[in-house]
Amino acid sequence: MKRILFSSITGALAFALILSGCSSKKRTSIDPGRNSTATGIAYSKDNKGKKPKKGQAQQADGFQVNAFKGQPAGPNLVYIEGGRFTMGTVEEDVTYSRDNLERTVTVSSFYMDETEITNLHWLEYLHGIQKDSSQEFYETALPDTTVWMNKLSFNDQFTEQYLRYPGFRLYPVVGVSWVQASDYCKWRTGAVNGEMAARFGPKAKTSKRDRSAPTTEAPQAKAGGRLAIETGNVLPGYRLPTEAEWEYAAKAMIGTQYMDENQSSQRIYPWDGSSMRKPKGGQKGTMLANFKRGRGDFAGIAGRQNDGGIITMEVYEFPANDFGLYNMAGNVNEWVYDVYRPNSFQDVNDLNPIRRSDYLDEESLYDKKGFNSLIDNKLRVYKGGSWNDVAYWLSPGTRRYLDQDSSTATIGFRCAMIAIGPKGKRKL
Repeated sequence: MKRILFSSITGALAFALILSGCSSKKRTSIDPGRNSTATGIAYSKDNKGKKPKKGQAQQADGFQVNAFKGQPAGPNLVYIEGGRFTMGTVEEDVTYSRDNLERTVTVSSFYMDETEITNLHWLEYLHGIQKDSSQEFYETALPDTTVWMNKLSFNDQFTEQYLRYPGFRLYPVVGVSWVQASDYCKWRTGAVNGEMAARFGPKAKTSKRDRSAPTTEAPQAKAGGRLAIETGNVLPGYRLPTEAEWEYAAKAMIGTQYMDENQSSQRIYPWDGSSMRKPKGGQKGTMLANFKRGRGDFAGIAGRQNDGGIITMEVYEFPANDFGLYNMAGNVNEWVYDVYRPNSFQDVNDLNPIRRSDYLDEESLYDKKGFNSLIDNKLRVYKGGSWNDVAYWLSPGTRRYLDQDSSTATIGFRCAMIAIGPKGKRKL
């Protein structure tokens, strides 16, 4: 009898320990549990797609919690872990602009394209909008191929061939304005989320009784061709990166960290050292970026070219930086989101800084109408240096500006996207 009583007590204690262990398990956004911690009511469908445990009633019209494995990385996107960094010019200010003095800021984690947007990407965009947009909008989306024209230079082959010839497919698209680049980001958001809706959304099923009569799963709300945000199978909007995000991603200081929060050195370029050449290895001495070495020298001499790029090069041609991003220096400059102001470093928030407008630095202060300044609210920042720039402009801290409706043969772009919640393991 004593043995039976002892066994019963031991079993009860073990069961209690198991229950306490289960109840102490911390819930997360990826694993929120089977029932609400606020009401105790079982979710209509738990995050793993399983039925509630025995004894927990499942209501057909109950609150639904979908399976979620973290934000997936969109096509061509690389995860950039956020952090603190010193933003601003580290090179000598040879232009005496003093418009990007050093300051410490923090940037949240985000995603960025590993390459510049290519001609092939842009032709896909033109194909897409030609089917579902007006002819007028299609024509406004065409790059300005005349940016290659120069009365004193024979660039006819680039004017006619650069955008559409197959040999230039993976070259960065140029001749696009800031406005055109922003329109592309909006289209890409819709295209990617539409593809995700087709891939992960509810699909028609055939009834077992009547194979010819299709039935559907419980519908999930859609808005603008995408699935509901609650499903987790929808991405935030693509956009141009902010200047702070771009500079943070270009420097890739994560590669200089050696202990705790210590970093070995500041970076002038997206790689270590002050040289433009690879310092060691089998390709020692080769150029790390596509830029103009000096007056009249775009690629070096035949047979021993220094970077091989007389104009632009393919987007995977040079080594990626420590974040896995290609051509964050050279090849083409890149548009960023920010409106240009010379005092942006003063009017700054130290968390995710951005200048969206003329707040605290009004357009009227610059008197463009009186021809005393070029500055207005349509000037946008571009960064990174290009095939037609000397090495000075390849430093991430340097900045220039151009009207948002203008374009050149030296400016392209890449897209960015916010990172929300836990990082996912899926890549679309």
